[in-house]
Amino acid sequence: MEGNVTEHRGTPSVIDRYFTRWYKTDLKGKPCEDHCILQHSNRICVITLAESHPIIQKEKKIQSVNYQISAGCSRLQNKVSGKSKRGGQFLTELAPLCRITCTDGEEYTIFSCIRGRLLEVNEDILTRPSLLLEKPSTDGYIAVILPKFEESKSVTDGLLSRAEYEEVVSKRTAVKPEPC
Repeated sequence: MEGNVTEHRGTPSVIDRYFTRWYKTDLKGKPCEDHCILQHSNRICVITLAESHPIIQKEKKIQSVNYQISAGCSRLQNKVSGKSKRGGQFLTELAPLCRITCTDGEEYTIFSCIRGRLLEVNEDILTRPSLLLEKPSTDGYIAVILPKFEESKSVTDGLLSRAEYEEVVSKRTAVKPEPC
């Protein structure tokens, strides 16, 4: 029985098995505002908060999530249809996806990090923002983006691999013992 428990612990999660983790650190020059991009072999990318993002690191209480980017642009209005996902909003690397407001008054803008067509946003985090903390890589994801086919190989240019990201995070803690 005990050997079985150990074997179960070693099993990789669905995320670890089917997705490659990529990272974008210090977005727009803001220290520790790191994002994680989960890339599936079918090109689809899921945007999440990185483990080092201040919301997760400091276990901040989230007041609200807002997909209204400007007066004329709401990511909630994104509608895609058909096999080629026509109609989805096209995003550049620094396109804002949403704004997260914490109860301490801090506001964080979450960016797409990659170029592609917005397939969906996670409406569940509007009513259950705690998912961002509890399950950031699964139920607490921000959005799903599909890069253009011809850009699917280069979409990760400028992103950090898991090892490179861990190196950045360890350098931060060496310089500044307290996390961001």
